[in-house]
Amino acid sequence: MSGFVEKPEPLQIPGLVHLHTGKVRELYQNEAGDLVMVASDRISAYDWVLPTEIPDKGRILTQLSLWWFDQLADLVPNHVLSTDLPAGAPADWEGRTLVCKSLKMVPVECVARGYLTGSGLAEYNETRTVCGLALPEGLVDGSELPAPIFTPATKAEVGEHDENVSYEEVARQVGADTAARLRQATLAVYSRGRDIARERGIILADTKFEFGFDGDTLVLADEVLTADSSRFWPADQWQPGRAQPSYDKQFVRDWLTSAESGWDRASEQPPPALPQQVVDATRAKYVEAYERLTGTAWS
Repeated sequence: MSGFVEKPEPLQIPGLVHLHTGKVRELYQNEAGDLVMVASDRISAYDWVLPTEIPDKGRILTQLSLWWFDQLADLVPNHVLSTDLPAGAPADWEGRTLVCKSLKMVPVECVARGYLTGSGLAEYNETRTVCGLALPEGLVDGSELPAPIFTPATKAEVGEHDENVSYEEVARQVGADTAARLRQATLAVYSRGRDIARERGIILADTKFEFGFDGDTLVLADEVLTADSSRFWPADQWQPGRAQPSYDKQFVRDWLTSAESGWDRASEQPPPALPQQVVDATRAKYVEAYERLTGTAWS
């Protein structure tokens, strides 16, 4: 069992139709048929959306995505039409709202890995492969791969695990041409992001993208290269063979699995509320990642 500890009731805004409540975002449609994405301050861990929010998180993710969309514009178009607030929207939506082109989404999580960790490491330790791709012997947690790899996953509902699949399975599901375009775009965007992050002292270990079609044009959608969709590591602390310090919700995961939280991950009980020190430390990591990547102070 997993999902929302406390599922929020979405706001009803005149002129907008509420479509979906995701882990982080509320999705609406306006009268023109465009999507309106509102990033909340919710945070998830271990397939649970927690009852405690991280202040400013939704704004940080939205503003970082916008910055990255600008850096990537020559590689692939994106879905953003406007950052204007819809009429009647609450002031709290400022800075966390994107009006986006409605796309025919591809039902694949497009994951790129430049370093070995997480579910990729678990598979490698068993088979010396990741998503069916053979890798060299001797790799450990945090090892840089000889070249970035495309390791797709099927998209799961809230509370369920995404499942890693082979490239061949993606080609079977969406067609060989679309699969090839997804792989090319994913690796191109990852490589650009990796190089930009490296210049700023950050390792982009892996990340996931979502794409959709506007007619025949492949378009980058949702968020991009944020701490919610990527593993960012401080380059000066990188040390293969152990878990790496990271700019994400590791403080949350560590606390939830500590004796202090009193939560048994194997149980069906929802996790507890986060203490203030964990909230503050997590917010600080999101802010630090934003500031190091963009070179601008968060305000």
